[in-house]
Amino acid sequence: ATRFIHLHPSIHSPTSNTNMNFATPVLALALASTARAFSPAARRAFAPAAARSGTVVPTSIRTAPFSSTTALGANVLKLTEPAKDLLPGVDVFIFDCDGVIWRGDSLIDGIPETLAKLRALGKKMYFVTNNSTKSRAGYKKKFDSLGLDVPAEEIFSSSFAAAAYLEQTKFKESGKKVYVVGEVGIQEELDLIGVPHFGGPEDGGKIPDMGPGCKVDHDPDVGAVVVGFDRHVNYYKIQYAQLCINENPGCEFIATNTDAVTHLTDAQEWAGNGSMVGAIKGCTGQEPTVVGKPSPLMIDYLCDKLGLERGKICMVGDRLDTDILFGTDNGLKSLLVLSGVTTEDKLLSQENTITPDFYADSIVDFFIDENAKVETTA
Repeated sequence: ATRFIHLHPSIHSPTSNTNMNFATPVLALALASTARAFSPAARRAFAPAAARSGTVVPTSIRTAPFSSTTALGANVLKLTEPAKDLLPGVDVFIFDCDGVIWRGDSLIDGIPETLAKLRALGKKMYFVTNNSTKSRAGYKKKFDSLGLDVPAEEIFSSSFAAAAYLEQTKFKESGKKVYVVGEVGIQEELDLIGVPHFGGPEDGGKIPDMGPGCKVDHDPDVGAVVVGFDRHVNYYKIQYAQLCINENPGCEFIATNTDAVTHLTDAQEWAGNGSMVGAIKGCTGQEPTVVGKPSPLMIDYLCDKLGLERGKICMVGDRLDTDILFGTDNGLKSLLVLSGVTTEDKLLSQENTITPDFYADSIVDFFIDENAKVETTA
């Protein structure tokens, strides 16, 4: 079955003291039922070799002078001549944020100059993040704080995707409520479409009474539980979520993403939303509907509404099982950067079955030819 998602023009910026306009035209987006948490493709990415008998080797084997070969026999091309191999064939770049543009609250070196050069070449750019802790308005503020001049209409977050999904499924008309395991980003996006919700940060300090005869009472009018990254997740939230999903007829389990780790700081990797989703999945036995990458929601929007050609789009990210899978599953070019969670050893390991078109140390390498000339001249 196919689910359809509308992004409604009533979705506006919650801030009244800026000129940002987050209004989005009505359109239909296909969210395939295969875009669910722990999808077969994502599970295969790092499955033991003995368990991957059904893995299909990519048919488009690339050959290049500077390439490494994975266990599947696919050539992984390290980007060395972007002016010839990458830039001429790409009109649109879709960038992940964490691990590509910044790490935690630290901007990655060379990013402002690289984005400016891409704009000077006439390239279109969109920034699509699986991090749901902020709304689109919140991410606009983060870009601004880092000195990046990124228009609001180029920013998409999984918190926005969750709201768009609920809007398309006409959740508001059901009269039901949403219980949020997550942070303010989800709540702000739900406010914009008028969907009642509770939980989130407000439940961060709650501890259930587990003495004899005690129980957690839950609201029977909760029709969906949205699980996003939550730095204050606790047992109360997990218990409340499972009660809603297990005991409220038709209550839907929605995940903004299933990322294993994330960048809260630039010092180390931190457990990602996959850990929160996994806890709810473990006590409900239910698979969630995933609205973030690698779900096709955002790429369907960009292509259907803006008339973009998939073959001219390059997805750039630091994760194989979300960013690169998002590219390969949706007919896009893909480029993995090593500035985030994935190392070169992991990319070229015997277990990896997800192959990007290119990989590079960071997006600064998009102009490695130009940088090399500058160094030679100096």
